Amino acid sequence: MTVTAARTTAEITTLTDGDAIGRAEDLCKVYGAGDAKVVALDHVTVEFGRGRLTAIMGPSGSGKSTLMHCMAALDAPTSGRVVIDGVDIGGLKDKALTLLRRDRLGFVFQAYNLVPTLTARENITLPVDIAGGKLDVGWFDTVVDTLGIRDRLSHRPDELSGGQQQRVACARALVRRPAIVFADEPTGNLDSRASAEILAFLRRSVDDFGQSIVMVTHDPVAASFADRVLFLVDGRIVDEILAPTTASVLERMKGFELAGRGA
Repeated sequence: MTVTAARTTAEITTLTDGDAIGRAEDLCKVYGAGDAKVVALDHVTVEFGRGRLTAIMGPSGSGKSTLMHCMAALDAPTSGRVVIDGVDIGGLKDKALTLLRRDRLGFVFQAYNLVPTLTARENITLPVDIAGGKLDVGWFDTVVDTLGIRDRLSHRPDELSGGQQQRVACARALVRRPAIVFADEPTGNLDSRASAEILAFLRRSVDDFGQSIVMVTHDPVAASFADRVLFLVDGRIVDEILAPTTASVLERMKGFELAGRGA
């Protein structure tokens, strides 16, 4: 793929294909005050596509995890607006936010976050059990078989490899058919083979199941599985790549590094 020219912030803001499952409007996040003040997000406005896999990249401290945490209602912005599947989450009380996270959002973290005393099956169904809902057995079977973990369902996390634990975490994130899944460095603790398996599943969940995913990653290979890559620098979205490849992401990252050195 030929690397595209850098796009303006205005061009990045609005999607051109399909509707948005999530949207940030003039989002700011500030920590501290005075000399200790840190601007993690600096007036970010952006949309995330429904049925799309969007990767967020940037150097350490660029604000990529902060943006995802604000979008996922795990952190509150200092100012601005976050809309998830038509819901302005800034206007929700604590109970409503808890229900939103439980029923409409899925999460996959670098550290897996499985309950060590529960089996793989119990970890997967935990969101349904907590909600007091009824498990969709057909969907459960589809997710488990797609991830290839049926023979591991009776095992506890300490009996599973890192890749198997992350597959369980992916199944847990999807079991309630959330509006959107947020994945924070989902392959950060995995070897290359396990990483490829997890990324292939995330890609398939978008292509085959229509899932919407926002993924923070530092890995150009992981980013190449996305439909769209957003780049953050100093709390601002400065560029994007559509239909990325590993090579195009590496080239764009190289450009940022050279700019940072004043080359």
